[in-house]
Amino acid sequence: MQSTFPRLLLQHADARPDAAALREKEYGIWQTHTWRGLAALVERIAAGLQAAGLVRGEHLVAIGANRPRLYATMLAAQSLGAIPVPLYQDAVAAECVFPLVNAEVRFCVVEDQEQLDKLLEIREDCPLLARIWYDDPRGLRRYDEPGVASLDTLVADGATAVAAQPGWFRAQVESTSADDVAAMFFTSGTTGKPKGVVHTHASLLDRATAGAEFDRLTEREEVLAYLPPAWIGQNIFSYAQWLSCGYVVNCPEDASTVMIDLKEVGPTYYFAPPRVFEGLLTSVMIRMEDAGAVKRGLFHHFMALARRVGPALRDRQPVGAWDRLHYALGDLLVYGPLRNTLGFSRVRVAYTAGEAIGPDLFSFYRSIGINLKQLYGSTETAVFVCLQPDDQARADTVGVPIRGVEIKVADNGEILVKSAGLLRAYYKNPEATAEVLTADGWYRTSDAGFLDAGGHLKIIDRVKDVGRLAGGAFDGAMFAPKYVENKLKFFPHIKEVVAYGDGRDRVCVMLNIDFDAVGNWAERRNLPYAGYTDLAGKPEVYALMQECVEKVNADLAADALLAGSQVSRFLVLHKELDADDGELTRTNKVRRGFIAEKYAPLVDALYAGRTVQFIETQVKFEDGRTGSVSATLQISDAKTFAPVKAAA
Repeated sequence: MQSTFPRLLLQHADARPDAAALREKEYGIWQTHTWRGLAALVERIAAGLQAAGLVRGEHLVAIGANRPRLYATMLAAQSLGAIPVPLYQDAVAAECVFPLVNAEVRFCVVEDQEQLDKLLEIREDCPLLARIWYDDPRGLRRYDEPGVASLDTLVADGATAVAAQPGWFRAQVESTSADDVAAMFFTSGTTGKPKGVVHTHASLLDRATAGAEFDRLTEREEVLAYLPPAWIGQNIFSYAQWLSCGYVVNCPEDASTVMIDLKEVGPTYYFAPPRVFEGLLTSVMIRMEDAGAVKRGLFHHFMALARRVGPALRDRQPVGAWDRLHYALGDLLVYGPLRNTLGFSRVRVAYTAGEAIGPDLFSFYRSIGINLKQLYGSTETAVFVCLQPDDQARADTVGVPIRGVEIKVADNGEILVKSAGLLRAYYKNPEATAEVLTADGWYRTSDAGFLDAGGHLKIIDRVKDVGRLAGGAFDGAMFAPKYVENKLKFFPHIKEVVAYGDGRDRVCVMLNIDFDAVGNWAERRNLPYAGYTDLAGKPEVYALMQECVEKVNADLAADALLAGSQVSRFLVLHKELDADDGELTRTNKVRRGFIAEKYAPLVDALYAGRTVQFIETQVKFEDGRTGSVSATLQISDAKTFAPVKAAA
């Protein structure tokens, strides 16, 4: 019989009752939850939820950061045959309305006052919402709202029920089936309303175990859970694989303490989007620029060696004896201390996904001895489709299909996937389900790509985003906006990019600078600035951006397929793109169409040949207030290059 998440919990509790299952940092001290203690907590919460009226097949929403009691709540719901639906904790109140109404949610469990306030704000728009339990009571002493109670109350109610009916919980767990719906994840809504992706215990656990087998994961792994639980990537790594393998998941105290907690935990298995790896490297480089001449010189000397031989050593390729000895000295003096500073001293396997990662960034981590690899997957595929073997990690591919996966490429270049990890359906959306699932069981990924000669998958862009230029020097040339955006984001001074060109005579982009990296760059040049808008508009910063754009153009000119995607004009936006302003999804993907409408005067100015354009933009602050920011933006031309002809 295939297993379920609650069954796996009880198996660990029976086999290793006193082993650590979860750790949570509270007031600076790590608190440990054993498998036996966790199972008892899940039992009490399940009994409390049943007493409150939660029934099989019903949805329960959980909103918050990674917290042991939120994990326990999801397990409790699954034990009853109910379906947990994690939502993004940084979503504004209005973004929660559609999922709550769509899933007909009556019960919610939230982390703290912030999340409770959100639900109370939208309660009138969610008529079915009857009960809300909160985990952290800070700031909630004087709240007197109907249906609101602490999670402690639910646990206490459950404890009374458990005492009255011993054996009830195990019977409930045994009555759940692997084919039952285990969870629902809402997509980020890049192009419209979010869709609820329905997954069963079988689909999630099939992919979790396939990934674990590929990387030989065991119960000895240590994981840091710091990304949103509503994102299926985090959910697979710190929930599905956690229960499949039985390793320890560590929950940071706060978003601001993640870097400190990373060093304290020393994870062996690590996952982060490229943005996190970019931020870590940027902080290292900023510190090195401020270091003394001797330390800086030592760093640059050994990093040059690492770039030359590190990836080869990582990939088990032959390297000369002198270089091996030289590298070992570098490991003692630079690479080892650097891995320790980053919190990666014990990392055995590290993954990045969600966006393309820059070749230089990818090579940096592998060159200093970190086994950083890429994977390919999505919410609909339960993440694990392609993974990179330890000695075949390359920046330009996303790995090979793993156990249980079939891949084929359609005539239009779209990648089709078949595996046991595919979604059952989009909730209440048969039309959307029929669009992505073929009659013979293939999932249409919407990604354009191909399998290379070595069996590795290469992604070009989203199928619908791959366009053609019309007119100009590159008339009819292919335009892949995401490819262009990612190449520009590989530079540490550029944080975000939005590219346009389909149906137009040239490619133009809007940029966001990385405020920390460019701020440090400006300070070292004694360039004063007063905030983001002022820094972004500096002529010196524009010159820096132009240098990056033209380097990318030179690279694109050497690519026969994408030479037409070179950037002709660019501007630096006066504000950072923000999910709260609707410009990014909650997983930080650019909403290109929305941005084109919002910044239509800027897009028009780019293509009309203007050199300046005034813009005023409404923004939403963290406390919910709205305001506006305005600026007159400079628009610059960039040098493009003739396509490089291949040698005969």
